Amino acid sequence: MKKPVLKIIPLGGLGEVGKNMMVMEYDGRLLVIDAGLSFPRDELLGIDLVIPDFSFIRERADRVEAVLLTHGHEDHVGALPFLLREIKVPVYGTRLTLGMVRAKLEEHGLAEEADLREIEDDRPEQIGPFHCGFISVAHSIPDGVGVAVTTRVGTVVHSGDFKLDPNPIDRRRTNLGRFGDLGGKGVLMLLSDSTNAEVEGVTGPEKSVGKTLDQIFSLASGRVIAASFASHIHRIQQIVDAARRHRRKLTVVGRSMIRNVQIARDLGYLKIPEEMLISMGEIGDYRPGKICVLSSGSQGEPLSALSRMAAGDHKKVKLERGDTVVLSAKPVPGNEVSVNNVINSLFKLGVNVVYESVSPVHVSGHAAREELKMLINLTQPKFFMPIHGEYRHLHFHAELAEEMGIDRHRIIKASNGDVVELSAGKARIAGSIAAGMTFVDGLDVGDIQDVALRDRQKLSRDGTFIVVAPVREQDGTLVSPPDVTAKGFVYMGNRRELMKEISGLVKDILGETAGERISDPAVLQDHIHRRLAKFLWKKTRKRPLILAIIVEV
Repeated sequence: MKKPVLKIIPLGGLGEVGKNMMVMEYDGRLLVIDAGLSFPRDELLGIDLVIPDFSFIRERADRVEAVLLTHGHEDHVGALPFLLREIKVPVYGTRLTLGMVRAKLEEHGLAEEADLREIEDDRPEQIGPFHCGFISVAHSIPDGVGVAVTTRVGTVVHSGDFKLDPNPIDRRRTNLGRFGDLGGKGVLMLLSDSTNAEVEGVTGPEKSVGKTLDQIFSLASGRVIAASFASHIHRIQQIVDAARRHRRKLTVVGRSMIRNVQIARDLGYLKIPEEMLISMGEIGDYRPGKICVLSSGSQGEPLSALSRMAAGDHKKVKLERGDTVVLSAKPVPGNEVSVNNVINSLFKLGVNVVYESVSPVHVSGHAAREELKMLINLTQPKFFMPIHGEYRHLHFHAELAEEMGIDRHRIIKASNGDVVELSAGKARIAGSIAAGMTFVDGLDVGDIQDVALRDRQKLSRDGTFIVVAPVREQDGTLVSPPDVTAKGFVYMGNRRELMKEISGLVKDILGETAGERISDPAVLQDHIHRRLAKFLWKKTRKRPLILAIIVEV
C-alpha cells in the first residue's frame, strides 16, 4: 500500500516580508493558507501591488478545497480578491478577518458570490481530507489564529503571526495551553513566523504604547495627527482612548482607515463614543487643542492622506506650526525612504513629529527570540520550517531551532516554490514549482497583467508624452519652461499648437501647486499626470502613456 504524502508548498512569504501564501496538498486535494500581497519597491515604477503567482493553483482549480485565513492584515489577505477571480472556493476566517475581507471583495464586485465561513477557536473544521483546528494568537490585529492541520501523515502546526503579549488590549492571549496539548499529542512539523527572529528577548506589550501616546497628547498644544496601519485595530483603540482622556474630538481621514474603523466598530472590536466623532469639515469649529486626526499613510505611500498633508496637498487638513504628527508604526522593509521623505516634509512645515526612532510609539506584533523558543518548546515538533521573513530571518530562526535541540537535518529551510514532502516520518524538499510574482496595476481596479505589456500596448496604440519640469526643491516653483516630448502620438490637428497648450497647462498646474506650497515630487507628478490625461482625452480621444518627471534644482 502506498504511504500517504503531505506536500507543503510556499507560494510567497519565504525570503521576503509580505505576500504570504502557503499550499498544502494531500490525497490529491489542496488547502490554501493565506493569500497576501506586498507593496512594490521603489524601482518597480507604475506598479501598485505585488501578489503571488497563482499558476500552480490555477492549473489545479478543481482540486482546491478552500482558502483559510489566519488574520486580516494585507500581507495575508490582500491578494484574495484576485485569487477568487480565478477559483471559486469557500474562504474560512474569524469574524473580524471576514469582515475586512467582505469589504475588500465588495470593492472588487465579488462579495455577493463569495462563500465566507466563520471559524472559532474551539470549533475544528473538516475541510476535505484536512482536519483543521484553530488556536487563538495575540497579534497587532484582533482575531488572529494559528492552525493545526491533521491528516494521516500527521499534524502540521502553522503559527500564523503571533506574539506572547501577557495582557493584550482585547484580553485575547496566545493560547499556550492549546499549543502544549498539540505538542503532547505529537506535532510532525512546526511552521513558525520568523519576522523577529533577530530580536533578542521578548516583544514589548501593546499597552506600553498607550502610555507614550497619553504623554504626547498631554504635551500637545495644537492638533494631534496620529498615523498608523489602518488594520492595527489595537493601536487605533489606544489612540482613541488617549484622545478621549484629553477631551479631544476625533476625525478619521484616509479611505482605508475610514473603512476599517467602520468595520471594527460595527463588529464590536473598536469602541469610539459617537459624540467624540466629527467630520473633516467640522475641524475648524474647534480650537486646535481639542482635535485629533486619525490618519492612514504611516508607510509614506505617495498619495495617502498623511503624505498629502506633508506635501500641503490635502483638501481638508492643512498642517500648521503647533500641530503634532505621530507615526505610530515601523516602516515595512523597502518603505524606509518613503517614510523618511514624509518625516522630512513634516519638519519643513514646522510641525512636531514623533516616530519610532525618537519615541516608543510602536511595538511589534511579532514574537521575538524567547517567544519563538517558547513555541518550539511547547509543540516539540519532529521537523521545523521557518516561514514569514527575509532570508536572514529564516536563517536565524533555523539556528534558534537547532539551539532548542532540533537536529539540523530535521530543519527545512525552504524557499518560495519548494515542494516539501512529509511521509513516513520523513521530510525533504522534493522539487520546486514556479512561484514568482504578479504585478497589479491599480489604475483599473483588479486589472492583473504584466505592466510592461500594458505599457507596450498603450505605446503602440496611443504613443507617449514625456514631460520634464525643473522645479525649486524648496517651494516647487517652476525654474524654466517644461520640456514636452511626444513619441508615437498621431494627431490630425495642429500638432505645434497642441504642444504649446500642453506646455501652458503644465505651467498652470505647477503655478497652482506652488501657490499651495506643494513641493513633493510624487504629488506634483500625480497632478500633472491626472490633469494632462484628462486634457488629452478631451482634446484627442486618446490615452497615451504619460511620464511626468520632476527635476529638483
